[in-house]
Amino acid sequence: MMRNWISCHSQAIKQVINRMAQHKGATFIMCAVIGVTLCLPSLFYVATSNLSQLVGNIKTESQISIFLKLDTSANKIAQIEHALKSNTNIASYHLVTKEQAWQQLQQTESAANIASTLDKNPLPDAFFISPKSLSPDAIAQLQSTLQNIDGVDKALIDSNWIKRLNSLLQLGNKVILVLAGLLGFALVAVIGNSIRMQILTQREEIEVSQLIGATNSFIRCPFLYAGAFYGFGGGVIACILLATVITFFNTSVAKIASEYGSSFSLSLADIQLNITIIATATLLGWLASYLAVNRSLKNNVA
Repeated sequence: MMRNWISCHSQAIKQVINRMAQHKGATFIMCAVIGVTLCLPSLFYVATSNLSQLVGNIKTESQISIFLKLDTSANKIAQIEHALKSNTNIASYHLVTKEQAWQQLQQTESAANIASTLDKNPLPDAFFISPKSLSPDAIAQLQSTLQNIDGVDKALIDSNWIKRLNSLLQLGNKVILVLAGLLGFALVAVIGNSIRMQILTQREEIEVSQLIGATNSFIRCPFLYAGAFYGFGGGVIACILLATVITFFNTSVAKIASEYGSSFSLSLADIQLNITIIATATLLGWLASYLAVNRSLKNNVA
């Protein structure tokens, strides 16, 4: 039984490979269409991932500002600085003393008149901190930790831009999902139509097979392999196109980054993403063939 099953599928695979070899041009065009279509959402996904990576590498000041109590001594400031230095969730920090802040305020034209009317410096010492993680939850937790440090009056978080950026990234992910869904549906229709045309060209052969007792599963098998092979080939082409486009853009991206003193460059798709693209393409090809063959058998076209 197992030997018959293996023999049946082996014959179906050989039959599909021979037909594809006889129509190399049409096979390549079909795989190229699948590859280009799958490359588009993959590019958006890689772009979003690289944007997240870039945001994670941004050194932004004043993300979290902690203002010390006005009567904080130099020893207490040193203790607070030691606590910040030992906190693994902090990427960097710097101290702005009350004297430095007072000088900066006096140099500001809009505040110079107000500063001249004050008898003493009302500004506190402050630390400006850049957290390692830019996720809202991590920053909120770090803010709570900093607020509980002895000598800290206020721990303020400037997270509006972070929330907006995270919202944009989430929106980008949703756009990718919608785009992938629409293009996936289009691929199913294109591959299904191609398989449908193959069924029509082999109609007489299929009718003869049915007359001698061939089951629907036997008839369906070669077309399912054809769809899967189309999808696999398209997935491989999509991975090649994706790597080519990223490499092409990397020249300009690296040049722009160097002008800002950064070594950032676009990361190529990893093995997991490439496997996902190929597996998805293969599955879409198989699904399209399955639907096309079943519809033909149901309508007595095959």
